[in-house]
Amino acid sequence: MKKEILKIFNKLTNTVSIWTTLFTSIFGKEWLLFAGYLILNILDYITGTVKCKVKKEESSNKGSIGIIKKVCYWILIGLAFFISYLLIELGNKININLDFIMLFGWFTLTCLVINESRSILENLIEIGIKVPSFLITGLNTYYNLIEKRTSISNDEKDKK
Repeated sequence: MKKEILKIFNKLTNTVSIWTTLFTSIFGKEWLLFAGYLILNILDYITGTVKCKVKKEESSNKGSIGIIKKVCYWILIGLAFFISYLLIELGNKININLDFIMLFGWFTLTCLVINESRSILENLIEIGIKVPSFLITGLNTYYNLIEKRTSISNDEKDKK
């Protein structure tokens, strides 16, 4: 019995180590942020599926579209970081420090984390779960703050 438990523990430890190493090599030391976003994707899909079952609006088409959207969100994140990387490297070639542009990727990830979180809460509300209003208000406030920080006002655009 102890040997079997030890074998299971070793397999689990090895599996966690492999996934952690893989995520670290792909996403760097911030892999946990991406893993957190993946968890939100999964939770949003699950709560959306439950919502459709409760409201009797099940459709394989809706499920497929949901998965496609999640994949496209990951493409968007990858694109935002890739563009940032390219611009930083080009800036290095022409001796302009553009390191701040990496914020494109982080702001994109932040907005998508907020959107996934809001979607999960909306799904829970539609299922009939009482969600504290401060969660919804807080996420909306944070999203508006990010939008305000990353947007150029019309006045600033007109000056250029």
